[in-house]
Amino acid sequence: MLQAIGLTSAPRRDLTPAVDDLTFEARPGSVTALLGAPGAGKTTALRLMLELEPGRGVTYFRGRPLHQVAHPAREIGVLLGDVPGHPARTVRGQLKLVCAAAGVPASRADELLDVVGLAPLRDERLGSLSRGTDRRLGLAVALLGDPHTLLLDAPSAELSTRERSWLHGLLRAHAGQGGTVLYTTDDPKEAARTSDRVVTLDEGRLVADQDTAAFARTRLRPRVAVRTPHAARLADALHREARAGRRSVEVVAEAGSLLTVYGSSCPEIGETAFRHGVLVHRLADETGDMGPTPAPAPAVASAVASAPAPASAPAPVPAPAPASAPAHASTPAPALAPAGTAAPIPGPTPASAPVPGPGVAPEARAGTRPPACPVADPRPRTGRQRAGEPARLPPPLPGRPVRSPLRPVRYELRRMFGVRTAPLIMAAALVASVALAVPLARTGGTPLPGLLAAWPVILPLPPAVLGAGLLGALSFGDEFRHPTLGSARGTVPRRLALLLAKLAVTAAVALLLAFVAVLADGAALRLVYGTDAFPVPANWASLSAGWAGLAVGCAWAGLLGAGVFRITIAGMAAVVAVPTLVGPLIQKVFAGPSVRSVAGLPGRLRDLAWPAWPGQADLWLTATLKLAAQPVAAALTLSLSALLCAYLLTGLRRRPRW
Repeated sequence: MLQAIGLTSAPRRDLTPAVDDLTFEARPGSVTALLGAPGAGKTTALRLMLELEPGRGVTYFRGRPLHQVAHPAREIGVLLGDVPGHPARTVRGQLKLVCAAAGVPASRADELLDVVGLAPLRDERLGSLSRGTDRRLGLAVALLGDPHTLLLDAPSAELSTRERSWLHGLLRAHAGQGGTVLYTTDDPKEAARTSDRVVTLDEGRLVADQDTAAFARTRLRPRVAVRTPHAARLADALHREARAGRRSVEVVAEAGSLLTVYGSSCPEIGETAFRHGVLVHRLADETGDMGPTPAPAPAVASAVASAPAPASAPAPVPAPAPASAPAHASTPAPALAPAGTAAPIPGPTPASAPVPGPGVAPEARAGTRPPACPVADPRPRTGRQRAGEPARLPPPLPGRPVRSPLRPVRYELRRMFGVRTAPLIMAAALVASVALAVPLARTGGTPLPGLLAAWPVILPLPPAVLGAGLLGALSFGDEFRHPTLGSARGTVPRRLALLLAKLAVTAAVALLLAFVAVLADGAALRLVYGTDAFPVPANWASLSAGWAGLAVGCAWAGLLGAGVFRITIAGMAAVVAVPTLVGPLIQKVFAGPSVRSVAGLPGRLRDLAWPAWPGQADLWLTATLKLAAQPVAAALTLSLSALLCAYLLTGLRRRPRW
């Protein structure tokens, strides 16, 4: 059960809160619609439930607030807006990325693709998906962790009639298995047709919390749709007889030869047409909004026009359930109807009730919610589900996910190599490094370490190090630009485990890029100028350590800079600032007069240490101290320390658990 208690948004000064003291509940086994006009506060209410908006109040998911849920992805499935993700990532790659974050097997992605009908489009890029396909992918992401509660923000917006039918059929199937479904909509007819309970909002306040029967009786009212080639004559006759009988009858002329009549019934209109000799092609009872609509949507008009004429008055609306009984107890959800057939309505139906024909669109039956909305599944034919079958759910997950340090590592690997950006950056850095090393060797003014690193004096850093810094900056920059986990709990999942995973993966990629660049430069120099022109340096070990430290340090500087300032270019600015700004300042400090010396530090450390270390360790410690005393190394260390402190102060807040 979902219980929202006292939800109130925190507005700016002198502004009315978008949500004000909202309290309601959504029960398991039923579908709840959060109804309201655009701007009524529906989306803000969902964001308050997910702790994405500052405000007051609390939301309990099966008795626990969100920050106490051990595995949020296994408890709550969320769809807010479009599916967040890099537009160059494939549909299958996006689902596998979320699988790694949620701690579910990667095979779950293929199961969900088949369930939502996207198996033929698994290799399509996210940037090329249509609106309906994007909705299907969003629903697959919401169902990925086999959650108990679904929170969906306008899931049927801009969808076709058949896609809406499939969507609501899937939600009905989830509720039929004991799950809780809460979705927002601004269409009263859709809420009455597809939900068990309707929670109505107006300007952020709760207006009504009713079951479907009570909502249809109080918010919607009956009307009669009439199609006749003599619409003007019949409208005039109805007005004259209503004035003569002192009755309130509203007649609205729709498009073409269609009339919508409020305040009358099919028998009365039929008798009036018979007395005045007006030919009637269609006469049907409907349920509409609380008043005539001057310009109805074309889809509604076409749906009304295609419905058959019933013989008599519609079935009466069943009485609402008592307030103490659950909403789903009074309107049980029957099994899904076969494709192409009308789903039975729970409860007794009088023989005089009109039965919609097979050509009636769902909009023409507003107010009579079919338990199984899909009449025909519009999904493409796949190997595991045939076209036309009703919506079904994926198989349940076997158990709870096990906490593992490899979860964020798998996520980061899929994020980095799921698109071609990282391989292209690495290839460009290698090509630029080789292209600089060959002409530098011809001039003869660059020492051998600079040639192998392709580091001319005019560049602040060599190409391989700049590439490593860019990869580090993209590690967090892409998270903020294309937030993969934005719909779950926040813009970026900034937990310590994810930070460590990003640092580890970025360091490994930076080391790989740095040493492959050295090997490529050395091979190119030997190929062009001969094997004897460039011997291996005697101090290759210390040079390798310094080169590795420079590559990893710049990669981490880019990562932390982008994480603190939430943009990729800030990460690159932090990388370039190390040799251009911080380095000269450190060099000025070291160039000043010194009255103290650190000579003999390894020996003094040996005396303080309890276990005795070998004498070779003194050489390594001395080399490390000399390396750290270099201006660039000192500047890099200082920059990383400042960026890490800033990240810890600003970034590590309550976010999704890893």
